[in-house]
Amino acid sequence: MNGPSLRRLKLYAAGRLKLKGYFAHCGDGRAQPRLPARALLWAVLAGQFLRQTAFHAVEAIARTARLRKTGIEQRFSDDALGYFSEHADPAPTRQALIDVLHRAKRNKAFQDSPSIGLAVDGTTVGRRRNSGCCWCRPYRNEQKQIVGYRHHLAMLSVVGGGITLPFDVEPYGPQDSEYAAGQRLLRRALPALGARFADYAVLDAGFATNPFLHTCGELALPVVARLKENLPELSTAVEKRFSSQRPHRLVKDGKTRIEIWDADDFDPWETLDWKTVRVLRYRQHKPDGTVVQADWFTNFSKRKVVSLALYRMAKSRWEIENQGFNDCKTYQGLEHICHHHPNSLLLCWLLTLLALVISRLYRLRYLHRGRHKVMSACDLVRLLWIDLGRPVPRESG
Repeated sequence: MNGPSLRRLKLYAAGRLKLKGYFAHCGDGRAQPRLPARALLWAVLAGQFLRQTAFHAVEAIARTARLRKTGIEQRFSDDALGYFSEHADPAPTRQALIDVLHRAKRNKAFQDSPSIGLAVDGTTVGRRRNSGCCWCRPYRNEQKQIVGYRHHLAMLSVVGGGITLPFDVEPYGPQDSEYAAGQRLLRRALPALGARFADYAVLDAGFATNPFLHTCGELALPVVARLKENLPELSTAVEKRFSSQRPHRLVKDGKTRIEIWDADDFDPWETLDWKTVRVLRYRQHKPDGTVVQADWFTNFSKRKVVSLALYRMAKSRWEIENQGFNDCKTYQGLEHICHHHPNSLLLCWLLTLLALVISRLYRLRYLHRGRHKVMSACDLVRLLWIDLGRPVPRESG
C-alpha cells in the first residue's frame, strides 16, 4: 500500500521537516538508560498519530504491532515511558517546534495568507481528585469547598495563515496567573521565532491588560484584542459613538452579511502608553437570522491595515479555540494525565503539539498536491490503522 503510514510519517518528519537530529538528541536526562530515547520519543508521537495517548496504550501498540510498521525500534513498558518523560529536558522539544515552523514558512506553507498571527489563550486540563504536583490548582463548588484539582496552561499558536499550528505551552500554578504565563510565552517564543515571523498578536479580553500590551510593544508585535467590560471607559465611549452611526462599511462573507464600524481616534486609558486606540466593531448577520456583534481594539493604523483585514485578524482568534484546544482535548488526549509529574506533564503537552503540527503539515501541505482533495484528520488516522493491519478503535472523545 502506497498510502500514509507511521513509517512514512517518521520519514517525513525526519527528512522533510529536518527532525532527525531532534530524534537522536531529544534531551534525555536518564542516568543509566537501557532503552534509546529516540525509540521512546517516537513511540509517544506514534500514539498521538493513532489517537492512543495513554502510556499503557502506547505500550500495547509497541507489544502487539509489527515494529517495522510502526517505526518503533523495540518494545518497552509504560513505566519506561513515565521514567523517560519525568527526566527529559523539554527545551529540545520546544526548539523542534520552532524549527518546524521556520521550515514551514520557508516552504511557503502560509503563502495564501497576507499576514500571520500569534494567538495566546489559557485553558484547563488534567483534572483529578487529589493534589499531586506543584501545578495542581484547586477548584471549588458553589459552597467554596475544594472538590478537586486541575492544571492550567497558556498556549501559543500560529493563526491566520491558512493552517493553525499550536507550538508552545506555559503552565501556571496556584500563585500564578493566565496573563503572566502568556507574557512568559511571548518573551520566550518571539526571540526564537524572529522579529519578522509574525505580523500581529490576537488576544482575548482577559489578556487586554497594561502589562501584557506593553510586553507586546516591547517585542514590536502589534496587538488585536477583544474589547469587553473590563475596559469600561473605552467600552462606554465606543458604544456612545458607534450606536449613533451607520456602519462605515458593508461586506459579504459567503452568505453572511457584515457591518463594520472603524475609528482610530479613541483616547487610551491613563496607564496605557499608546498615543491613540483604534476600535473596530463588526456585526454579523448570518443566514439563520443570528446576529453576532463584537468590539476589538488595536494599535494598527488605518494606513497599514484596512478594516476588512483587521476584521479577519480578529476572527483568527477563534482558531486557537477550535483548531487548538478543542482538537487537542477531543482527539489528542491533552486532558489525560499520563504520568503525574510536572516535567512529564509539560513534555507530554509539548509532544501533543509536535504530533499535531507534524500531522497537519503532512496532511494539508505535503499530501495536498495539484487537484488532490485535502485529507481529513479522521481519514489519516483510519489509514494509519489500516496500514498496521488492525481495525480502527472507536473514538473515546
